[in-house]
Amino acid sequence: MKPVISSIEIENRVVVAKYQRLMVGAKVVLVEKASGRQWSETLTRVASPVPVGALRIRLPEAVTPGTYFLKAFNGHGEAAAQSADFEIA
Repeated sequence: MKPVISSIEIENRVVVAKYQRLMVGAKVVLVEKASGRQWSETLTRVASPVPVGALRIRLPEAVTPGTYFLKAFNGHGEAAAQSADFEIA
């Protein structure tokens, strides 16, 4: 079964995303849809050994309004999952 990032919520410049089947050590980063830029300042790792959970990413002030998505990479650096697009106001 393929990993999934779902249920994106944004409040007070914090993105909360639920995930399924992401393994411990997976990296998740915010990506600007228009440019494809990966915001390295938002990189977070899945720390839980349980493959279901939620992660929080605090948005730096430099992140401007626009359309974004989250992208997950497995321990080998290969793309593992991508969220649906969402808007940051």
